[in-house]
Amino acid sequence: MDADDGFDEFVSARWSRLYRTAYLLCAEDPAAAEDLLQGAMEKTFARWPRVSRMEAPEAYVRKLMVNAMISGWRRRGSRLEWLRDVLPERPTPSEETGVIDHALLWPLVCALPERQRAVVVLRYYEDLTERETAEVLGCAVGTVKSQLHDAVGSLRRGLSGARVGEVVER
Repeated sequence: MDADDGFDEFVSARWSRLYRTAYLLCAEDPAAAEDLLQGAMEKTFARWPRVSRMEAPEAYVRKLMVNAMISGWRRRGSRLEWLRDVLPERPTPSEETGVIDHALLWPLVCALPERQRAVVVLRYYEDLTERETAEVLGCAVGTVKSQLHDAVGSLRRGLSGARVGEVVER
């Protein structure tokens, strides 16, 4: 078996979706997302004969990306960042739909601690189950639930009073 049998097809079929995950994990930094996905694909290619036989090779790549992000966060440690987007004093759901506008919510998601942001991205943007999210993050389902609970609480607090120029811990 040639090392790249099916790899090109896998990349062609999955690149856009995996890039979207990387982009969200990297808080909408296109260069960082490209680097993250490229690194994960390099590792996947090196192990392609084994990965290609897996039930869900896309999940394997996703796990590589999340692990790389977590390792990067650990190396960098905590840092301060400014909220850049202008948020209204008290954003409210749209009258017609009852849905919070993505433009109001996403800056708050980006400001979450990295582990919570990863859980939110995997659960709500990638639509993974709690079990699948736990597998990707290499933790217990209970940890996913607790991280998600904390993240949702932070997002609710942020939506009820975020201001431009607030410093948030990342």
